[in-house]
Amino acid sequence: GVVYNYNEEGIHRAETGWEQCISIPLVQPDMFGLLQQWDTLLEEFSVGEAWLPHRYDEHDHNCYTYALAFINSVLTAQGKRQMSKSEFTEKFVIPQTKKASKYITLHQELTANDFYIVPLPDQEKQC
Repeated sequence: GVVYNYNEEGIHRAETGWEQCISIPLVQPDMFGLLQQWDTLLEEFSVGEAWLPHRYDEHDHNCYTYALAFINSVLTAQGKRQMSKSEFTEKFVIPQTKKASKYITLHQELTANDFYIVPLPDQEKQC
């Protein structure tokens, strides 16, 4: 898909260059209607004056602020309570970061010790 991000040059939309990022699922599977509107909502949100390049601040108005502000705009439109930075970090970012860290550590150990993974014989038939 397309990754939206915000930096000192403003809003960017990229289809490549984010292959090493962590994807954090935010929309429940039963919210198909919201998934269908997500791109439109994100595009409309991104053209706001709040995200002009000159407003960027490395510590207080950055890509994290942009992502959280968009999420909060969706929550508000649904009549739900907005999240603080700490709540969003604890609920969504930290759990995914921990999973990624475990995976990276396991991958590094396996490659450093010349291990590789092959399917079990009965699993080969299912593939």
